[in-house]
Amino acid sequence: MSLKEQISADLKQAMKDRDQLRIDTLRSVLSAFTYKRVETGKEELTAEQELAVITKQVKQRSDSIAEYTKANRQDLLDKEAKEKDILSKYLPAQKSEAEIREMVRGILKGLPAESRNQGAAMKLVMPELKGLADGNMVRQIVTEELGS
Repeated sequence: MSLKEQISADLKQAMKDRDQLRIDTLRSVLSAFTYKRVETGKEELTAEQELAVITKQVKQRSDSIAEYTKANRQDLLDKEAKEKDILSKYLPAQKSEAEIREMVRGILKGLPAESRNQGAAMKLVMPELKGLADGNMVRQIVTEELGS
């Protein structure tokens, strides 16, 4: 079952349960799928494209949470956090900080000394962690490891 099919089934269940937040969140993802389909000009999205859309939606929620925290808007922060939790269930399990750090150390050992910079490290690390880790956390770990 594709992510789109799973989300559609969950949307039907949310409608039966009258869970308005879940309904709105899942509809927004289905809408994002449609926009992506139109953007690419394809009939159906691949599993990777669907995953990328959901990852982008989760990142948008995370960014909103950070902004609402700065603005001291607890009501909006709670809503965004709940939406992020709903969407996170459709993403693959995220790597822990220790697992990411271990990968980064391994990649840095393989880099020649003159190429040891954040850009070069990120180019090698991110393809392996795509969809499995938050980019900001990876960037922070790369920075820390390069500094040590």
